[in-house]
Amino acid sequence: MQDETRNIYKTCRKAAGLTQEAAAERLGISVESLRAYETGQRVPPDEVVEAMSDLYNTLHLIVRHVREKNAMYSRVVPEVPKMDVLAASARLTNRIFEFAENHSANRLMRIAEDNVIDSNERVEFDAIMEDLQEIVSAALALRCAQSEQEA
Repeated sequence: MQDETRNIYKTCRKAAGLTQEAAAERLGISVESLRAYETGQRVPPDEVVEAMSDLYNTLHLIVRHVREKNAMYSRVVPEVPKMDVLAASARLTNRIFEFAENHSANRLMRIAEDNVIDSNERVEFDAIMEDLQEIVSAALALRCAQSEQEA
């Protein structure tokens, strides 16, 4: 996983069918800079990653870049798996249905109604939060898949 993360810029460029030279030219950066980003010697600035995302047609690149660059972001935003629109749609729908079937929203409201999460409620609250993180992850995966399919 670490090698895949470190080389996400290279992986996305190759998936877009571009050479380092062609990509660097279109991004307005030097081949040496692109090579440094792709080998993990340097971290590209956000504006370069945004341009890469547009050029390579992959919103997922931005998500991965920000998660790796910012530890606080990683603590809040869940991992976003790369998947196609159909799989991402199914995953999101299944997570929402599971949340509803488990009456998690009702349980969350019972816990929150006194505006205190006491020690007796903490385990259940944390489990509900994990379920919500799964829904957020699935929604972001669908957003990334949809944007990549449109181009």
